[in-house]
Amino acid sequence: MVDQILTLKEVAAYLKLAEKTAYRLASEGKLPGFKVGGSWRFKREDLEAWIEENKSKQ
Repeated sequence: MVDQILTLKEVAAYLKLAEKTAYRLASEGKLPGFKVGGSWRFKREDLEAWIEENKSKQ
């Protein structure tokens, strides 16, 4: 079973970004995520939808 909730580190690797960049995008509300106990978490399906939305904006 594939993890449905990803950590910031996993998202950075998934999107091939530096962790600092992923953190900044999440903090600015540009990446769809939420905080749990002060740590960022991301739903895989939300990220995939975000990718689809943003690739058409290029």
